[in-house]
Amino acid sequence: MKKKFAGIFLCPSCHGELELHVSKEKNDEILEGFFICNKCSKKYGIKDGTPTFI
Repeated sequence: MKKKFAGIFLCPSCHGELELHVSKEKNDEILEGFFICNKCSKKYGIKDGTPTFI
């Protein structure tokens, strides 16, 4: 996932803003990490560059 696109996502549960936490990146690509909602605290993983909002 390109780092520049991280700001376009909202929490699918409550539509709150998501905070990005990166654990592995290469150049401007986020490979591993997670988003956490600032409103409801739900956590959404990023694995192999793909965010999972399920």
